[in-house]
Amino acid sequence: MEQYLRQLVEIEFQDKKEIFSGFLIDYSDDWILLRNNPVDFVLDGFVILRNKNIEAVNRDHDLAFTEKVIRLKGLKINSDDIIPIKDLGSIINYVSEKYGIFQIAKKSSKSAYLGKLIALNEEELTIDFLDTRGQFGGELGFNPEKIRVIEFDTDYINSLKLVVQDNE
Repeated sequence: MEQYLRQLVEIEFQDKKEIFSGFLIDYSDDWILLRNNPVDFVLDGFVILRNKNIEAVNRDHDLAFTEKVIRLKGLKINSDDIIPIKDLGSIINYVSEKYGIFQIAKKSSKSAYLGKLIALNEEELTIDFLDTRGQFGGELGFNPEKIRVIEFDTDYINSLKLVVQDNE
């Protein structure tokens, strides 16, 4: 992993069809922090992946070219982007405090859940669920061990945060 720091990579999982692409900002034994590159030459927020069932970390000529274009556009990856990724508690508490609303996903990429932190302990992560119309819809609980992906500071999330602020 060390050789890929601050470079654009793709991460494939053995048990997920989805491939994640982004600049590798940091990693720990359990988590990987990427500056998300969802499509083409676009950076959109951050994604933190549980370092579990990874099949491959790839970097090829196409990714090197995409990285070059992103850098030519003036987009930089810097130390301000580093967040604590030691464990789920430190991640969720930091993201919740700094960004407020975040998105989590389990193994299946069929559903993702947006919300703000209500509580986190060893048995359960509880969020106030944010729906697609920017309305908080009540509590949802998750087994912390089942959380595989955490996203924040994306255009989608930030757009819904604007709706929430407008409704207040």
